[in-house]
Amino acid sequence: MRHRLHGFFMKKLHVSGVSPEFYRDIELIVGLFSPKAKVVGERERADTLIHFEIGRGERIRAVVTLTDPNRDQAWHGTHERPAIHSASEKEERKRIKQVANHALLQVLEEATGIRQPWGILTGVRPTKLLHRMMLEGFTPDGAAAVLERDYRLLPYKIELLQEIVDRQTRVLPDLYELDREVSLYIGIPFCPTKCAYCTFPAYAIRGRNGSVEEFLAGLHEEMEAIGAWLKSRGLPVTTIYFGGGTPTSITARQMDDLFVKMKTAIPGYGGVRELTVEAGRPDTLDVEKLDLLRRWKVDRISINPQSFEENTLKLIGRHHTVQETLEKYELARSMGLHNINMDLIIGLPGEGPDTFRQSLRMMEELKPESLTVHTLSFKRGSHMTRNPEKYKTADRDQITEMVNDARAWTRRMGYVPYYLYRQKNILGNQENVGYAFPGEESLYNIIIMEERQTIIGLGCGAVSKIIPPGTDRIHRFPNPKEPQAYIDTYREHIREKLTALDRAYGVGEVTENR
Repeated sequence: MRHRLHGFFMKKLHVSGVSPEFYRDIELIVGLFSPKAKVVGERERADTLIHFEIGRGERIRAVVTLTDPNRDQAWHGTHERPAIHSASEKEERKRIKQVANHALLQVLEEATGIRQPWGILTGVRPTKLLHRMMLEGFTPDGAAAVLERDYRLLPYKIELLQEIVDRQTRVLPDLYELDREVSLYIGIPFCPTKCAYCTFPAYAIRGRNGSVEEFLAGLHEEMEAIGAWLKSRGLPVTTIYFGGGTPTSITARQMDDLFVKMKTAIPGYGGVRELTVEAGRPDTLDVEKLDLLRRWKVDRISINPQSFEENTLKLIGRHHTVQETLEKYELARSMGLHNINMDLIIGLPGEGPDTFRQSLRMMEELKPESLTVHTLSFKRGSHMTRNPEKYKTADRDQITEMVNDARAWTRRMGYVPYYLYRQKNILGNQENVGYAFPGEESLYNIIIMEERQTIIGLGCGAVSKIIPPGTDRIHRFPNPKEPQAYIDTYREHIREKLTALDRAYGVGEVTENR
């Protein structure tokens, strides 16, 4: 039997037969098997050789030869599709890349013995692809056939996508018409401590990254400016989401002042469909803050254990106990907060299937209205990524087992999947899925993932995604991530953001494609 090519040997790639515009796609596909794979120049020694032969005509055909020079072995893959004669040059290049990626994935799976559940899809939002196909008139069976044949998705992932798209359009029947409304994201960049896996804007509440009060003063001013713009345009607000960081890191008085400002500044505040506050760190909650959230009629909060293993919480820098999570959850329940989300992370250091099943047993006792199951991702810039030797994680097969356990458990418990996204360097090439009891789904989570309307970001690290009504174009407008940088520049960013919003909703158009 031929020796399988291991991911360890796919670090430096020599690529021939295609132009450099293909290199990024090649790195992404090979990266599914070996995350650090890079195309290198001819003069640099490589451990893997990849040669493409691309044929054009009535059919587009790609033949890929993968060679391991260290073992004098080679594997071959072929894929072809009919050419589209009416296609633009851009569409034709895209089709050629898809054919080449398909053949490359085929040969890599043969060489390694690893089947990739998401096929050639490497993007964050696979549900958007299925939504687009449904809008184009595909039947569910027709869309499933294309996803399996052209994108090499495994059937159980296609089934998951279809279930989510069906649920989203049931929860938000006007999902495809929401571009005449907007949602708001409000970023509070403070946390008690920063978790080892985190790359979100999260700065120590008592750190030296800028005054909390000065930051909040700038945020109040930003709320007023955006509120005035919304009023001038007559645009309704669909959802408001407080994220971060951990918004409940600030004091109850500071939170109350924010809600007062929001009520007075944002037009139609009483008609907002959903108000969510991330209270993800149990160590930021107390009776006063929970009572405040209840009085302001917050629809949904998150209390996130991530794990029910004490040693894991210490290792990843959570700085709260399992008991504290349970106590704060019960306190929130007793005070009338009726829609609570909890997060679990698959693949945290030192945890395997047995540990994860124990976490699911805990969830079975708690029965939160929604459960978001993340698969650990080694994000660039996180402490975990910078110090991988300290964090031993489960292997690919164990990650797959835990993902499947979560799917089976949620189905048995009556939860339905309603949103999904993926990340780079996610363990096992899996996904993050939000599950909820029917009727308890987060509208904001659907909107942010499917990118059907403008979301205006306020505060630190908040990214506005401006979508001109009637188009599928997105202009990303990020606020500074670091509190002091926000304090120093927020007025300038407000002016620039209002100009970008005016272009999208009035004079001119935003030109960046999705």
